[in-house]
Amino acid sequence: MASNKKLLVLPGDGIGPEVMTQVRRVVDWFDTRQAVGFDLEEDLVGGAAIDKHGVPITDATMDKAMTVDSVLLGAVGGPKWDDLPFEVKPERGLLRLRKDMQLFANLRPALCFDALVSASTLKPEVVSGLDIMIVRELTGGVYFGEPRGIENLPDGSRRGINTQVYTTPEIVRVAQVAFDLARKRGNRVCSVEKANVMESGVLWREEVSKLHAAEYNDVELSHMYADNCAMQLVRDPKQFDVIVTDNLFGDILSDTAAMLTGSLGMLPSASLGGIDAQGRRKSLYEPVHGSAPDIAGQGLANPIATLLSFAMMLRYSFDLGSDADLVEQAVQNVLNSGKRTADIVAPGSERISTGQMGDAILAELDRLAA
Repeated sequence: MASNKKLLVLPGDGIGPEVMTQVRRVVDWFDTRQAVGFDLEEDLVGGAAIDKHGVPITDATMDKAMTVDSVLLGAVGGPKWDDLPFEVKPERGLLRLRKDMQLFANLRPALCFDALVSASTLKPEVVSGLDIMIVRELTGGVYFGEPRGIENLPDGSRRGINTQVYTTPEIVRVAQVAFDLARKRGNRVCSVEKANVMESGVLWREEVSKLHAAEYNDVELSHMYADNCAMQLVRDPKQFDVIVTDNLFGDILSDTAAMLTGSLGMLPSASLGGIDAQGRRKSLYEPVHGSAPDIAGQGLANPIATLLSFAMMLRYSFDLGSDADLVEQAVQNVLNSGKRTADIVAPGSERISTGQMGDAILAELDRLAA
């Protein structure tokens, strides 16, 4: 690479700092062994930012996020901050990052490693070889629509209001991401909504169909209602290649798909923005798991999801596919050797700590690069 890429590292809360420590070790490994250099700057988000600054993310941290080449985040939240007002909870820091950086496409792979087939609650023949990509619209829909809020009614009761709203450009841009990904995978997209009961779902289906006919008719397109999709994910998940859906349904379906693989601790994600005039795309990468405050500081956390998020960064932000393959192969080989953190330990496997998993993956990277 001609020059080092600038990364903003936001470890966050709970187990976030522990898993991010292992990622930084892998980043250092690339810097010394592969001539892939990164300039890292670390800052606060979530509860850690609230404790120091009184807000879940500061304007100064947001300014950094807007100017770096990519952002890598650990996790936010925990019971310590549960009693704070909604608008200043730790999770609002993550939502601001997504909104201000205009990260409209969330990529959630659900990949079942061969060594972990038995960890899934589904039958091995259902999940073996599973490789799904869920593309979730991230900055629109019911989570951001207006009006919203809780109001008092004349009879003394209250009413909660959230608005599901989408526009043509919001639908088209996330569908383009899904179709482009499908062309590099199995060339199949399933668009998911509730067009049978929601006008926003009717618009979603119509706009995805128009885009498909105009630009992507080489890709196989199907449509499915969200409730049926949830059922199909646990009945026959391998029927899917790329699923594209809205913010609310994507939130639910991606967690369903995640558990097919046996552990949330194994799954990465990417959140992508549009490509600017200079060819740059704002991006944020984070593990799917939460902050898990109940095990924080005990060396029990699984760092693999965050390491695989870094691999996604190499692939999607920096076009370093072979380096991403190296990280993913190292993870696969370590799992095949029987080493496991507490969340994925099984009879006959070797239970190791967060740091020992980092040691094992670094040793495997050394072996693969020799």
